Amino acid sequence: MNEARILTAGDSALVVELARGQDLDASVNARAVAIAAAVQAAGIAGVLDVVPTFQTVGVYFDPLKTNVDALAALLHSLAESQTPVASPAVTVHRVPVCYGGVFGPDLAEIATRAHLSEEAVVALHAEPIYRVFMLGFTPGFAYLGSVAPAIAFPRRATPRATVPAGSVAIAGNQTGIYPSASPGGWHIIGRTSVRPFDPGRTSPFLFNSGDSIQFHAIEPAAFEGRE
Repeated sequence: MNEARILTAGDSALVVELARGQDLDASVNARAVAIAAAVQAAGIAGVLDVVPTFQTVGVYFDPLKTNVDALAALLHSLAESQTPVASPAVTVHRVPVCYGGVFGPDLAEIATRAHLSEEAVVALHAEPIYRVFMLGFTPGFAYLGSVAPAIAFPRRATPRATVPAGSVAIAGNQTGIYPSASPGGWHIIGRTSVRPFDPGRTSPFLFNSGDSIQFHAIEPAAFEGRE
């Protein structure tokens, strides 16, 4: 693993970089999530937000209210500590998906490219317990990994102007759920009635970094009854 680094991002943010590279590494991500939780628990004055990503932690603060040296010292200590930082409790979400047809217009193409039946693609997608590596792109969009190599195809060459809310999609070795209607270039293989983001809920975000998600297939009639 690369040595951790503390980087500045302007005058109001510090970034803990735990690794560099493109691989999805659950252990590195777990460390990022744990460090983010520890920073939040420390209650340092002026800290506005703490955002864990695949392998970094961004800490955003008010430079007029924050002791930046104290914050940097805490981040160095957490990043370099040989004692594992306690990770938050893991929440497991079961997500129903209606695969294929009008709900998953790219399922047939994925099956053809993978030389598999559509049923086999669904089975491969629904089998793993995915890790929420980070949230981003739009509010509540969770980047989940890792997808089975047989169905891990790159993004579409031409993105769609609008992807329906609830669409379940694949891009490379990641999968995800579109929380709202938006443009998108991932391969849509199904749709769920689960709402990852709902500003009307007490807790608008359904998923958090470090959570686990497992999909399971349902029939169209069951899906339509959930809408």
